Amino acid sequence: MTEPEIALMMLGLFIILVFLGFPIAFTLMAMGIGFGYYAYFEGPRMWRSFNRLDETAGTWESWSTWLEGFLNNRVFDLFVNQTYTVMANEVLTAVPLFLFMGYIVERANIVDRLFNTLNVASKNIPGSMGVAALITCALFATATGIVGAVVTLMGLLALPAMLNARYDSSFASGIICAGGTLGILIPPSIMLIVYAAASGVSIVQLYAGAMIPGLILVTLYIIYVVGRSVLQPSVAPRPTDEEVPDVPIGKLLIMILTSFLPLAFLILAVLGSILGGYATPTEAAAIGALGGLILAIGYRALTFQRLRESVYLTVRTTAMVCWLFVGSYVFSAVFSYLGGEQLISNFVESLDITPLQFLILAQLIIFLLGWPLEWSEIIIIFVPIFLPLLAIFDIDPLFFGVLVALNLQTSFLTPPMAMSAYYLKGIAPPQVKLTQIFAGVLPFLVMVFIAMAVVYIVPDSVFYLPEYFYGR
Repeated sequence: MTEPEIALMMLGLFIILVFLGFPIAFTLMAMGIGFGYYAYFEGPRMWRSFNRLDETAGTWESWSTWLEGFLNNRVFDLFVNQTYTVMANEVLTAVPLFLFMGYIVERANIVDRLFNTLNVASKNIPGSMGVAALITCALFATATGIVGAVVTLMGLLALPAMLNARYDSSFASGIICAGGTLGILIPPSIMLIVYAAASGVSIVQLYAGAMIPGLILVTLYIIYVVGRSVLQPSVAPRPTDEEVPDVPIGKLLIMILTSFLPLAFLILAVLGSILGGYATPTEAAAIGALGGLILAIGYRALTFQRLRESVYLTVRTTAMVCWLFVGSYVFSAVFSYLGGEQLISNFVESLDITPLQFLILAQLIIFLLGWPLEWSEIIIIFVPIFLPLLAIFDIDPLFFGVLVALNLQTSFLTPPMAMSAYYLKGIAPPQVKLTQIFAGVLPFLVMVFIAMAVVYIVPDSVFYLPEYFYGR
C-alpha cells in the first residue's frame, strides 16, 4: 500500500469513527499521532543500532538507544508545535472575547425587551410578530453567534407569543429556527473567525465581505414572511389590540431608546471599529465584552451566578474550538505529508470541471457534511481540504468563505438532522410536533439557496465592501 493510499485510509477511518460517535477533537489527535508515527518512523536505523555486531549488542546501552529512537519520533514535535501555534494564534484570541460578550448579552434580559419593542413598532406590518422575531433573532444572533442559545431563548420568548396570537405552528417555528442561525453569517461571526484562522484570509475582509450577503438573506426571510402573511393570512393573523396594544409615540420612542438602541449601538461599535480600521478584531471583541458587561449592569441583570456561568461557558466552548484546531492541524499535516492532499488535487484536476462545477461540488459536499457534523468541525477539518484547490480554479478564498458561511445555514435547517429544529423542539409546547418544525424550515432553506445563487451571480455583493474599505 502506497503512502497516498494510507492517507486516504486515514481519512476514511476518521469519518467512520466520527459516525460511530467518538469525540472529534481527540479522534483527530489520535489519528494524526498514530498515522504520523508511521509516517515519521525511523525503524531501520533503530533496528540496526539494536543488532549491530559489537560488544554492546543486546546490552542495556543498546536497549536504551533503541528505546530512545522509538520514542524520539518527529510526530511528537509536530504535535507540540501545532498546539503552540494554535494557542498563540492572534486571530483565535477574539473567539473567547466574542463568546463572553454573547453569553453576557444572553443573560442580560435584553432580548425580551427588544422583541416586545419591535413587536409593538411593527404592529401594522403583515406578519408583524414574525418580522419582529426575525429582526430580534438577527440582532441577538449577531451579538452572540451561538445558534443554540438564540433558538432556545427565542423559542421560550417569541414562540408562545406567536402561538397565542394564532400563528400557524409550522410557520412560527420556521421563523425562529431560520432567524437563530443568522449568527453564523452576519459579523461578528465566530464561524468567520475560525475560517480566517484555517484559511489565512483576513478576518477584517471576511467581515466586510459577509455584510451584504447577510443582509440579502435577512431581506429574503422578511420578504417571505410578509409575502406569505399577505397571501395566506390564516398563518399569521393580524394581532388584536389586546395581544399587541397601541402605544403612544412618545412611549414607543422610550422603548426603542432603552431596548433596541443599546444593543444596536454595541454591535455597530464593534463592527465599525473593525471595518473602519480603528481596532483589530481582538481589540473590538474586548470592547464588545466590556460593552456586554456594561449593558448587563445597566439592565440590573448582572449577578455573580450569571457572570460565573458566562465565564464557564466561554472557557468550555473556547477549549473545544482550540483543541479541534490542534487535532485538525496535526491530522492535516500528516495527511499532506503522506501525499493525500496531492492525490485529491490530482484527482480533481483530472475531472476537467469548470470553476462553477467545482463550486457546486464543494458546496454540495459541505451541505451533506452539515447533516452529521457541527459547523466548527466542517470548517476546521474539511474546508482545508478544499482550500488548496481554489488556486487551480482561480477562486478567491474570501468569496469561497462567504459561500460556505451561507451554506452552513443549511446544516441547521435541513431535515432529518436540523439541529435548530431539535433545539426548538426541546423547549416548545407539546402540541408543536417535530414534523411541523421541519415543514416550517423548508421554505427558509429555499431562501438560503436563492441567496447563494444571488451571491454567485453578483460576486460584487461579496467584494464591494472589502474593496471599498481596503482596496484590491
